[in-house]
Amino acid sequence: MTTNTPLLEAREVTKRFGAVDALRGASFQIFPGEVVALMGDNGAGKSTLIKTMCGVYAPDGGDVLFEGRSVAGRSPKEIQALGIETVYQDLALAPELDTPGNLFLGREQLMPGILGFFGVLAKSAMRQRASTVLTELSVKIKDIKAPVNTLSGGQQQSVAVARAVTWADKLVIMDEPTAALGVPQTQAVLALIRTVKESGRSVILISHSLPDVMQVADRIEVLRLGRRVAQLTAAEATEEQIVGAMTGAWTQEAAA
Repeated sequence: MTTNTPLLEAREVTKRFGAVDALRGASFQIFPGEVVALMGDNGAGKSTLIKTMCGVYAPDGGDVLFEGRSVAGRSPKEIQALGIETVYQDLALAPELDTPGNLFLGREQLMPGILGFFGVLAKSAMRQRASTVLTELSVKIKDIKAPVNTLSGGQQQSVAVARAVTWADKLVIMDEPTAALGVPQTQAVLALIRTVKESGRSVILISHSLPDVMQVADRIEVLRLGRRVAQLTAAEATEEQIVGAMTGAWTQEAAA
């Protein structure tokens, strides 16, 4: 850790949907330069917590802080402007667009002068920037002009991560990035997470895969029933502790 102040932090966040308490005082921390895995069974509140920290949901109680300042209730665009991007499980790619088109989706660059006034895209500049980002991340795509729906699942995941890295200079959040991928594709995505960390960005990894988490995470935070129940160092944590925290069979307080 490079500082005592968390990069992003949730403090005792609550969120209710009708009669359902999705978050019941959930807390979370990630520091600069870390990869932190957020784990928990289905319904533990992981997605709700992430969406609350990203501005999709406003918390009903508690607080969300970025670099020590409250950002609770800010819009997703305001959160993105802080240098935070999220790669959701559905990737949110435009299947018929090529790789540069997806990296600049919603942020298209226009030609200078009169051409830009009439909405002409700076395709060459976007293609060059896309190639640079892919090279920095060691992502190999044979033809970046090909529609992304012609790419493999692992390559599509890489495009989604590359888009996040293009716009996030502080934090990238990845929701189940290796779900439904084969072994070689999974290893490529895990290597990509390491590269993102080496670039100076922090990474929140939401995953159900213990082997994946243990390969790349510095720390693990476990949610259960809308609350954080464990903060573990990945190098010292055991599978029994992690699974036990997720299921309620093991508690950090009792083990301390």
